[in-house]
Order: sequence, then C-alpha cells, then structure tokens
Amino acid sequence: LPVVVNDANIERLLEDNLTSDSEQDVYSEARNKFIVELLYSTGIRRAELVGMNVNDINFARGEIRVTGKGNKVRSIPMTNDLSDSVLHYLTVRNHSFAENHEDALFLTQKGKRIYPRMVHTIVHMKLSGVTTLEKKSPHVLRHSFATHMLDRGAELNAIKELLGHANLAATQVYTSKKKLSQCF
Repeated sequence: LPVVVNDANIERLLEDNLTSDSEQDVYSEARNKFIVELLYSTGIRRAELVGMNVNDINFARGEIRVTGKGNKVRSIPMTNDLSDSVLHYLTVRNHSFAENHEDALFLTQKGKRIYPRMVHTIVHMKLSGVTTLEKKSPHVLRHSFATHMLDRGAELNAIKELLGHANLAATQVYTSKKKLSQCF
C-alpha cells in the first residue's frame, strides 16, 4: 500500500520558511519549496516535473501541461494558491537567472535543467524535517496527493485523470488504503 504523509505534516512541509540572504540561496530555497508544493498539489511524477518547461504554465487557462508516461500530455488545473506560488517562483527564478535562456522550469545553481536524483534529494531533505516515515520520495507526495483527494471526496475517475493513470485499477490502490485504515 502507498506510503502517505498525514495532513498536519503536509501543512508543516508547505509552510513558508525562506530564510537566506544570498541570491543563489534564495533561488535554491524558493525552488526547493516550490518543487515540493508542485509535487503535492498536482500529484505529478518526478520525471514529469523534471521535464517541465516555463511555457508549460498557462496562467490564462489556469493550468499546467505535463508530459507523462508514453509521451501523453495532460493538463492539470492550478488553484489560486498554486498560481500565486508559480508567480513567486518565476519571479525569483527570473531574477536569479536574468541572462539564462534555458527553457526548463527548474534549474540547478549553474542554470541547467534539474535532474531526477536532485529532485529526490530535495524531497527527501524536506520530508525529513516533518516526518519520521522511512520512505521519503517524490512518489510519497504523489501518493499523499491522491489519498488526500480521495479522503476529501474526489471521485476516483477524477483522481485517475489527474494522476495520468492509463486505467482505473492503478488508481484503486488508494481505495484499498482507505478501507484498510478504517479497520483500525
């Protein structure tokens, strides 16, 4: 069954705690916070996050475009809070890398596209500050997103579409977790 971060720890994880003075540290902290928020708020996969470009954000339509497994493109709606976070992150990114012409949404300190291992390290570090769960990965945030959506009454088919699952069976694992947790 999926490992899930509880609501209280997710709230702590998403708190605004930027503290740095150096320009590169400000960018890194803003990027790391936004990576965690985007993974949890949308349920996207790590590879989808790594592959995102700036032009995948559409403020006019209030959506984010991601390319998933099998090069399937899907659109994920942005909440107002997520839209505000995107704007904040892009402001910091553009200030820190004014001369950079890289299309990637997320950049390393050297201005290159981030890579999967870096995302895993960032998420592991952030989750370590709020939970004692053994598993601390981007996929845990994806599982938490889906489980919390289900707990709040979202329909399984809607969650399936948001996650980019090819079939409903892949999404039904979250109902098994909910049924199991109700037994205890």
